[in-house]
Amino acid sequence: MDLSYVYLLSLLGLLVSLSLHFLLYKNNSTNGGVRLPPGKNGWPFLGESLEFLSTGRKGHPEKFILDRMAKYSSYIFKTHLFGEQTAVFCGPNGNKFLFSNENKLVQGWWPSSFNKIFPVSTQTSAGQEALKARSVLPSFLNPEGLQRYVGIMDQLAQKHFAEKWENNKEILVFPLAKRYTFLLACKVFVGIEDSNHVATFYEHFDTLCSGLLTIPINLPGTLFNKAIKASNIIRKQILDIVKQRKIDLAEGKASPTEDILSHMLMRSDENGKFMHELDIADKILGLLIGGHDTASSVCSIIVKYLAELPEIYEGVYKEQMDVAKSKAQGELLNWDDLKKMKYSWNVACEVLRLAPPLPGSFREAILDFTYNGFSIPKGWKLYWNANSTHRNSEFFPEPQKFDPSRFEGFGPAPYTFVPFGGGPRICPGKEYARLEILVFMHHLVKRFKWEKIIPDEKVVVAPLPHPAKGLPIRLYPHKAY
Repeated sequence: MDLSYVYLLSLLGLLVSLSLHFLLYKNNSTNGGVRLPPGKNGWPFLGESLEFLSTGRKGHPEKFILDRMAKYSSYIFKTHLFGEQTAVFCGPNGNKFLFSNENKLVQGWWPSSFNKIFPVSTQTSAGQEALKARSVLPSFLNPEGLQRYVGIMDQLAQKHFAEKWENNKEILVFPLAKRYTFLLACKVFVGIEDSNHVATFYEHFDTLCSGLLTIPINLPGTLFNKAIKASNIIRKQILDIVKQRKIDLAEGKASPTEDILSHMLMRSDENGKFMHELDIADKILGLLIGGHDTASSVCSIIVKYLAELPEIYEGVYKEQMDVAKSKAQGELLNWDDLKKMKYSWNVACEVLRLAPPLPGSFREAILDFTYNGFSIPKGWKLYWNANSTHRNSEFFPEPQKFDPSRFEGFGPAPYTFVPFGGGPRICPGKEYARLEILVFMHHLVKRFKWEKIIPDEKVVVAPLPHPAKGLPIRLYPHKAY
């Protein structure tokens, strides 16, 4: 189908689907004289959603936020996104307010498109299901629980680089980074490591992720429509895995503690009730997406910056070779080795600052409240965005400059560096992401130097940050490592 025709259909569908919001939109623009945050609602029906999305796709995701902070307020402004009246909270004070008032004044919220792509099997919202999922993660994703996976990640990384990178003069980084992080997620979450099985399983994930943050028009040919179809296919595949694991556990062929899937199947609530198979499939789907898509973004952009900044590369190379030389032949990486990779993690943090894989997230006001002298009505959607601090010279001098030293000593001021969010809703996979990123960096730099084939390739956001052309590079293997 012609893309221009699809776009016109999508735009027409958007006008129709959002028409029911029109009266609410008008009322919220005035709100009976109450002092609302400064800002504008943009176009009727459309609001400012198109501009919000397009700035990221053009490689300047911070522009939407920083322009409005300069024009209206550096603390808070209003807009209209995804059919909802929205207040954008800015700066460290805004981040702190939202993070510390979780389930007091605000609660998690996702655009309605998320519930269509991730239909939960119970009569609860995606937000409530996410909270349930969090309750089963801490024992697996905290530093103590993750130590047992360092060697496994090392083995899988060795296999990935041997099969996909070595003996190639040129490669496309972003697709391979996604394959690497997906391979790890499949092993750690559901115990799958066979390459052919993983490849088949992965087939529909790209389609799903591409449609997550798009205009939610469910018409044939749109990214949103494709994402819904892909989600349904993946959930069925996961459900088949869940059913088989349940049999394997009953027959003693699988361990109750070998991965998150087994843990979910064996865990009961306070009433002795076990999770339904469909609920588990929903949660595993979310974990597989969160466990690989964000980290692959970071890994790809690390490759970009290490190609552009030879002095940064040399610092990472020296540190990683010191670790490599301390290992006996065939000895796998362990937790203590990762603790030695301080400079490498500072480099990764600077990538997280400049291109946070989760640029921001939404909340919903569950009560009327006042913030910074402005009234926030109950039901308004609230949004925080990392770029309001990450790209702000008040908190990070020369914000466009790549400078890992920002993270030495005590590091950035509280609530200014928020790539994983904060408060009760901080990303539960933060430590897991650190492991897979550091293991990736270790195997990358000890094997290769490289150069970019497209020197001026941009980083775009659609829906996560990634090199616009996939980051083709030319590899130069080290003679020995």
